[in-house]
Amino acid sequence: MFRRKLTPAAAASLFPLFAAACGGQADSADSDAPAEETTQPMAAVTAAAPATMTGLANPNLASEEELAAVPGLADAVGAIVENRPYLRAADLHAVLMAAVGEEAALEAYGHLWLRINLNDVTNDEVLLIPGVGDRMAHEFEEYRPYEDMDEFRREIGKYVDEDEVARLEQYVYLPIDLNTATGDEIMMIPGMTDRMVHEFEEYRPYTDLDQFRREIGKYVDEGEVARLERYVTLN
Repeated sequence: MFRRKLTPAAAASLFPLFAAACGGQADSADSDAPAEETTQPMAAVTAAAPATMTGLANPNLASEEELAAVPGLADAVGAIVENRPYLRAADLHAVLMAAVGEEAALEAYGHLWLRINLNDVTNDEVLLIPGVGDRMAHEFEEYRPYEDMDEFRREIGKYVDEDEVARLEQYVYLPIDLNTATGDEIMMIPGMTDRMVHEFEEYRPYTDLDQFRREIGKYVDEGEVARLERYVTLN
C-alpha cells in the first residue's frame, strides 16, 4: 500500500474526483484449441452473461456508501477502502476473496469493477468478467496487441452480438499516449478533471514515465499518481 503525502480530502479540494468509467487500461494459459474465425453464437463463447448494464462502480473512486450498496459487499467496504489504490483486477479480487469469499466477489463484478488493460491482463483476470469463459478469454488474447477500441469491437464482434460487445467493453480499456492524446481522451480517465487535464498537457513532451510521475506528483499523492499511470503509456 502506498504512503500518502496528500489526503483524499485534500486531493479532492484540488482535483475533485468522479466515478466515471474509462472507455476503455495477463497468468495466462491459452486454450489449446485454435480460435475459429467464423462468427459463433453468443452461447458458444460466454457463460450466463448478465444483461447489459452501465455504470460499474470504480473501486478506487467509489464512496463508502456506493461500495456498501453493491450486493454482498457490505462487510468488505473497510477492506476495499483500506487497500486503495488497486492497480490490477487481481489485487481487488484478492481483497474481496479475503473479505467476503469467492462467490460474493464474483457476483459483485456485475456492479463493481476495475477496468483491465486489454494488452496487459492475465487470463485469470479476464475470467473474472461476468459471463466470460475459457473460450472468450482465448479470443481476448488472440488479437493482441489491440491498436484501439474499434479493433476490440470488430474482433470480439465476430463471436458475440453488438449488445454483448458493448457489455464486455465496460470491463476493458487501452492506455492513451501521454504525448498525443487529446484533451477529450485524457478526460476519459476515471476521476479526471479539467484542471488535471491541463497538468497532463502542461509537461509535454514526456520523455519517460519517470517524468510523468515527477510532474504529476506535484499535485497528487503517490497512490494517485500510480492510479493515473495505469491509464497512460508512451509510444
